[in-house]
Amino acid sequence: MSKEKNYVDLTVSDRTTMAAYVARPKDTGMHPGIIVLQEAFGVNAYIRDVADRFAKEGFTAIAPELFHRTAPGFEGSYADFPAVQPHTSKLTHDGLEADIRATYDWLTKDDRTVAGKIFSVGFCMGGRVSYLANSVVPLAAAVSFYGGGIAPGLLDRAGNLHGPMLFFWGGLDKHILPEHTRAVEDALRGAGKEFGNVTFSYADHGFFCDQRPAYNEKAAKQAWPMTLEFLKYHLK
Repeated sequence: MSKEKNYVDLTVSDRTTMAAYVARPKDTGMHPGIIVLQEAFGVNAYIRDVADRFAKEGFTAIAPELFHRTAPGFEGSYADFPAVQPHTSKLTHDGLEADIRATYDWLTKDDRTVAGKIFSVGFCMGGRVSYLANSVVPLAAAVSFYGGGIAPGLLDRAGNLHGPMLFFWGGLDKHILPEHTRAVEDALRGAGKEFGNVTFSYADHGFFCDQRPAYNEKAAKQAWPMTLEFLKYHLK
């Protein structure tokens, strides 16, 4: 069940229930929607803050709990990555696609969200899921921050992308190497898809998250307005 008034319960096609954090703009008008996709550490204070930031920019933001099958309400510690692995290892493409559809459907039925103006953004694990989401539902555009596993695991989805993609990478990232980012670029170019690639040479994996040791203020403060401009351009 929903934990508090800012949460909704979504019924997924496999008959599971998934909680999702919702942040709305203060005014009661119609707004575009954005799916905010978590890191491996859950829909924690950082992800909720990102959703709140998008709400302040005029988006109906919803952050689904992707670990709802194994650990509803899970919030991991950035200092204890092994604790998240039992949950990340149980994620499947079929399950994630069902979660994406349930979240997208909630936005399309929401009476304060503009149909056809729905986006996604994700970080780390969620960066990969944001790319996946763009291949599953008709997003207007999608943003992926250091999405590990797109290459090689999801390169075959490039031809299915609905909206333009914006990718952010950290040049110091030891998990996502230059050959991985080149493979993503080559796949999208080969599929004739519209995309942007931004690499901050001085930033590491997780640079946008101000709760992580890898937080890089310079890169984060440049990436945020780029993200907003990209999304708002595709609202036109």
